[in-house]
Amino acid sequence: MATSKDYIEYVCEQIRGTGDVFYRKMFGEYMVYVDARPILLICDNTCYVKILPELAELLVEAEKGFPYDGAKEHYILDIDCRPLSLDVVNILKQITPLSKPKKVGKKL
Repeated sequence: MATSKDYIEYVCEQIRGTGDVFYRKMFGEYMVYVDARPILLICDNTCYVKILPELAELLVEAEKGFPYDGAKEHYILDIDCRPLSLDVVNILKQITPLSKPKKVGKKL
């Protein structure tokens, strides 16, 4: 089941106020960016976050899952809990590098 447009917009609304929030469709699902940093992976109407030491204490009770076949295990973020979601996004903004700019065209 693919992520619905309503769900991805709800996720972005839940983290509004953390910076410049936008999303991009990737491989039929979505990546949510905050201040040009890839922060949340949205697959099948589920919000995934990389398992990182900086989030271990905050997400100690979070479920874990695989966003797609072949992916590493991720935390499943309870996006309905806005205070938790905001805390997670603010931590990730500090430790996630900016996205690399896309290359245009091929070098010959």
